[in-house]
Amino acid sequence: NNRHTENITVDDAVLRENRIVIGFEPGPFTESYNLLRTQVLQRFKENDWSVLAVTSPGGGEGKTLTAINLAISIAREVDYTVLLVDANLRHPWMLEHFGLPQRTGLSDYLTSNVPIEELLVKPDRVEHLVLLPGGQRLEHSAEMLSSPKMEQLVKDMKSRYRSRIIIFDLPPVLSSADALAFSPYVDAALLVVEEGVTQKDDLQNAVDLLATTNIV
Repeated sequence: NNRHTENITVDDAVLRENRIVIGFEPGPFTESYNLLRTQVLQRFKENDWSVLAVTSPGGGEGKTLTAINLAISIAREVDYTVLLVDANLRHPWMLEHFGLPQRTGLSDYLTSNVPIEELLVKPDRVEHLVLLPGGQRLEHSAEMLSSPKMEQLVKDMKSRYRSRIIIFDLPPVLSSADALAFSPYVDAALLVVEEGVTQKDDLQNAVDLLATTNIV
């Protein structure tokens, strides 16, 4: 139901500065995300999946940027709409990538029953993309992400739209219990690593921890 969804204007200069693909002309940079989109969507079609977690072994490895650019690339496909959720409830800063101030979001829904429809926002540049911001910072984020209320929310999101892909930007696997606590609710996870930075051991540990999750 898009009646409530607030449209927000995003600034091209900010998008370019933060390396968000809608700020760029088509080229190798945008193409790399299109390639990732194609691979992810193939796996999702084959398995009838719709919910993707994006995480990384450690912090600062580019997972939020990847989640945003992948979501935009999928939203540009004719057949799909995308709901991008900031589930990094300790440090919800997805909106900053769009140059937008923090606002109420997922944590407010989980802690105080704000209706989800009132929390969704639509960046004006991408037709089929809706964002659910993280909201206020939560210390007990792992408990909230694995709560029955969160599980029900994911079920509702999945059942409401047949051709919708839901992408959750989660905290790093090794820095908190959040990604692990949330993993049972997703169909697959995308693990983002930074070349020359992510340690092999950390990557192996992250993969081991996510052993029961399909990793795309």
